[in-house]
Amino acid sequence: MMSDEQRAADDVMETSGPEQPEPEDPGPDPAKPREPEKPRSGWSFVTEMAVLIGVALTVALLIKTFIVQPFYIPSGSMENTLLVGDKILVNKVVYHLRPVGRGDIVVFSGAGSWDQMPPAAPASGNPVVRVYDDTLGRLFHAVAGLFGTPLGQTDYVKRVIGIPGDHVQCCNAQGQITVNGVALREQAYLVPGAVPSLGHFSVVVPPGRLFVMGDNRPDSADSRLKMCGYTEPTGQRGACLAWDPTGTVPENMVVGRVFMIVWPPSRMQIVRVPATFGQSVQNHPGGAAGTAAAGAAVSYLPLAAGVAVAAPLPFARRRMRRSLAARRARRGRGAQARRLHAPAGHRADRLRAGAGPRRARAGRRG
Repeated sequence: MMSDEQRAADDVMETSGPEQPEPEDPGPDPAKPREPEKPRSGWSFVTEMAVLIGVALTVALLIKTFIVQPFYIPSGSMENTLLVGDKILVNKVVYHLRPVGRGDIVVFSGAGSWDQMPPAAPASGNPVVRVYDDTLGRLFHAVAGLFGTPLGQTDYVKRVIGIPGDHVQCCNAQGQITVNGVALREQAYLVPGAVPSLGHFSVVVPPGRLFVMGDNRPDSADSRLKMCGYTEPTGQRGACLAWDPTGTVPENMVVGRVFMIVWPPSRMQIVRVPATFGQSVQNHPGGAAGTAAAGAAVSYLPLAAGVAVAAPLPFARRRMRRSLAARRARRGRGAQARRLHAPAGHRADRLRAGAGPRRARAGRRG
């Protein structure tokens, strides 16, 4: 007959005997071919394209609004510097960094100076229409401008001859225009055979305004034909506008400086200031012709820049997603390999280390 001590020892031995290891999960079979990745849904493609188009349009509108804007030349008043059909780029930032200079070719708005301010369109009585006009209507108009939608006939392109305070006069004994008494040698950029001006004039440019002329002097409705007292031998007179008797242009109506011809390819070039305007010209002590209206160009540079910025985004997103998936897969395979190839002695050590406390607990129960 077994004593109580022997039965307690048997119980301890049964309880603390070697524990059979639980079978480990072998994980996926490395030899088994991987399941092909599920193709992306159509909605994922649509989403990426919507993001791409949205970013491209946003960048293009920002460029067009604040940096560079394309225009086209529809008339010959700036020949032969700018020809009919030329597509030009206008720098809209430069005059925030420096003042307008003599010899610059500028695009400006004539509304309220050369052209009488058009009457404001009456507001619609429909509140829905008003909200549309103030929000989506303006947005659609701006987007359409990227594709060359005409903006009307209130924008002009001319060359700056006089800046505020300059005394611009025609002509001296050699038939040249003078600025503060310094003659301009203009044959390099005037249309061949043209004289600087058919009529005589003398004007001191008021503060904050610019005196501008076209390079095709016989066929340019410029500051001469807007001022009072100008007469040509042909009998043509200046318009003598009541709100603008000097024919000058407000500086704050300048859109920007023409710096490049981008179309046609045979005419692609940088537009530079002629050397004659590099002369030392001190400020004065006192301080029916064709126009070169500049419509929005059929040049898609802002839109192309927007696409160039936005196009890499979906590819970068896909590459990042694939990189993260590959990294997770490598980690999973590494963990599986460590489980499969761990030494048996290490597993036995872990089992024995786990059995010790159980033996102690069994002894305490006995």
